[in-house]
Amino acid sequence: MKRFFITVFALFLVWISTNCREKPFLVNQSLDYCLSKLNRSILKIPGYSHMPRTIEFSQKDWKYVPIEDWTSGFWPGILWYATEYTNESKWQARADSFTRALFPLAYRKAGNHDLGFMMYCSYGNAYRLTKNPDFKKVLLATADTLATLYNPKVGTILSWPSMVKEQNWPHNTIIDNLINLEVLFWAAKNGGKKELYDIALKHAQTTMKNHFRPDYTSYQVIVYDTITGKKIKGVTHQGYADNSMWARGQAWAIYGFVMTYRETRRPEFLNFAQKIAEVYLERLPENLIPYWDFNDPAIPDAPKDASAAAITSSALLELSALVSNPEKKKEYRRKAEEMLKELSSDDYLSGNKNNAFLMHSIGHHPHGTEIDASIIYADYYYMEALIRLKKIQEGKSIYANL
Repeated sequence: MKRFFITVFALFLVWISTNCREKPFLVNQSLDYCLSKLNRSILKIPGYSHMPRTIEFSQKDWKYVPIEDWTSGFWPGILWYATEYTNESKWQARADSFTRALFPLAYRKAGNHDLGFMMYCSYGNAYRLTKNPDFKKVLLATADTLATLYNPKVGTILSWPSMVKEQNWPHNTIIDNLINLEVLFWAAKNGGKKELYDIALKHAQTTMKNHFRPDYTSYQVIVYDTITGKKIKGVTHQGYADNSMWARGQAWAIYGFVMTYRETRRPEFLNFAQKIAEVYLERLPENLIPYWDFNDPAIPDAPKDASAAAITSSALLELSALVSNPEKKKEYRRKAEEMLKELSSDDYLSGNKNNAFLMHSIGHHPHGTEIDASIIYADYYYMEALIRLKKIQEGKSIYANL
């Protein structure tokens, strides 16, 4: 009888251990949710040159923007991720049509640094999945156009030409600009001019030198003297204050330096990516979704920013694939999964409230625009992160196609 009770108790402990163990994140379930939302949204778009951008709080449908808007590439990019996940021709046809609507942007005079967002999220994913030479040609033209904003004296790409007069920022470079370097790196390796690599490398090096405080938090904007190339000041446009850590800006920085290491394999970029990731992770609230600015004095009553969490989760999954330290690999992947689990909870999924994937993102808090909204780039990086996690769970490289 004693042996019987010991056996029963042992089985009970096994049952407790099994059932209390954290359940694995069901990435396919989340991707299927994204598809269900895309099916609703696709029926309402009035034309291929109308790109979803924002759903304001309490609204249900997307606000559309023209192809010239800096966010125009995210919607086609999402459709390419849907194509990758499903391998269905209907999604490819839709992705192709919305992508080709952006064609003129590659050949116009560069109005700002955002060509990388607009064209690499769209045409970059298109070429990755199809290898269509038409897409490659447009990407190469995009890189050449973007490179015209480079100032060799400063060592960075001009971000906002309009701000030269509006704010008296002679040569301004924002932290987001790091993401646009990817199209330059890609072009240099795929038949484009070799100096495109040098431009991207120098921009990343200059940003690493000038854009960060001693504690590895980033300024949003660095203003440079166009004649001497020297740094004038660090300021913010969308953060709480010039010396605060704007959440999405730090997320762009993490994502950008992880990508730069991937493209250059220079250890200094990997080391730096980890340092700026660590300060971000250390200051997160318990649910791992940051307040829109880490230094907003209204915390804990300040709004959260799901877009920053989505960007960071995707970046951390790539970082986990690039670091050699096994403990760091586990830590970065675990943090990314926890972020995705939270974003995939009822607190952040839009459910029946609107046609986006996620709620609770912040666009431009100081201007009072896109506050607690659904925003297209949050959805893009959320789906990208889910695709990356799916590959990892299946034992594939995140750089492989599904």
